[in-house]
Amino acid sequence: MKPKIPDFSTAKDLVVGDLMQDLYWYGDTSRISPEAPVPVVHVGDTEERAGGAGNVALNISTLGGKATVIGLTGNDEAATSLQHCLELNGVDCCFEKLPGYATVTKLRILSRHQQLFRMDFEDGFCGYDPKALLARYEEQLAAAKVVVFSEYGKGRLQVIEQLIALAKANDKPVVIDPKGTDFSRYKGATLITPNLSEFEAVVGQCADDEEIERKGEALRRELDMQALLITRSERGMTLIRENHKPLHIPTRAQEVYDVTGAGDTVISVMAAAMAAGEDLADAMMLANLAAGVVVGKLGTATATVTELQRAMREQSDVKRGVVEENQLLDLVHDAKAHGESIVMTNGCFDILHQGHVQYLQQARELGDRLIVAVNSDESVRQLKGSGRPINQLSSRMAVLAALDCVDWVVDFSEETPERLICSVLPNVMVKGGDYRPDEIAGGRCVQEAGGEVVVLEFVEGHSTTRTINAIQNLKADT
Repeated sequence: MKPKIPDFSTAKDLVVGDLMQDLYWYGDTSRISPEAPVPVVHVGDTEERAGGAGNVALNISTLGGKATVIGLTGNDEAATSLQHCLELNGVDCCFEKLPGYATVTKLRILSRHQQLFRMDFEDGFCGYDPKALLARYEEQLAAAKVVVFSEYGKGRLQVIEQLIALAKANDKPVVIDPKGTDFSRYKGATLITPNLSEFEAVVGQCADDEEIERKGEALRRELDMQALLITRSERGMTLIRENHKPLHIPTRAQEVYDVTGAGDTVISVMAAAMAAGEDLADAMMLANLAAGVVVGKLGTATATVTELQRAMREQSDVKRGVVEENQLLDLVHDAKAHGESIVMTNGCFDILHQGHVQYLQQARELGDRLIVAVNSDESVRQLKGSGRPINQLSSRMAVLAALDCVDWVVDFSEETPERLICSVLPNVMVKGGDYRPDEIAGGRCVQEAGGEVVVLEFVEGHSTTRTINAIQNLKADT
């Protein structure tokens, strides 16, 4: 099914992890330094943003969800600035500010929309006592619907096993953006979201989708998780779930400006959608759309509901209308990859009437996409006699394509559409009349592939033959 925008206002997520301040300095470059072969940046503007776990919480809040973030910072100006930025955007902050430590800060210098270099300021938080962090966590856990761990390898989630156990004891789903190669630390979580490089660093290189699926399922079982979501850059995402077939969805082609924070967006949308009642498959599709939005922006960024709606409209704006068979097969493949259900029917549709329209509308309601396969002119003559069709194939297909309920119209020249149906393998095959499912051309192929064959009743009082007879009688009367 196509994803829908849930009511994010019902989402309550608790985010725990590495808090960071992201600084951006923007300026023009027009010359090379005489001191070294490096560009000279004339800084004209600066910006402060939330990074790490803060960016995850900010993404959730931007969608309209309720986010609380827990993490370690220094007791310094950077922590104050970070907290102000988050609270200004509706995030509840539970910072554990440690004297003698510095808040992790990343400074990026950009010119003409290009990042020139990055400077990291961090000392780590080795030796801190986690008791205060655990206490804050237990205080906030009861109100959360989903717990999110955002780890950047900064050492602040040393007790993540204990944190996961507490969440499970309170029946809270746990979503983790992992780091490093020791995924055993995340055992028992609901979902982890490694990128392909992180995944292969743990399981070894994967040659194809089949190997990703096999190794992913083995890892899921080993870690006692419900699901594993592998982000694969331009190759989309793969979701491996308990008791489900692996689900692959492609990414949408787009201009990429900056991948900074894309992982934050994926996990935040997953967590927010889950907290709003969506299942993992629909949550993944929303996360995929959101990731496509943020990589088109510079720096750590968020996706709004409005941007998700626009991306969803653009995703649905695929070629509709009359298509060739090879085009149809490509469109169906893409639609299925996005989780859409395909409905297919066929007929001559020589003179389109009210009965046809109602029948096609009912068929469309059975899935996300409706294909109408139309008999060629010669095929109609073989079925109906030498006087038919009344309207040529191109006209019949154009009228069908103009109906809102019809997505794709394709012709076939054989006596039956069985070959075409068996190539498409729709989720639902629909026929009108008094057929039995086993009498419908292509029905067996559909059923053997796990699909459904549905017979709909025609609307009484409407038929092409009746319309032709009425016209002939009118002509005879005149």
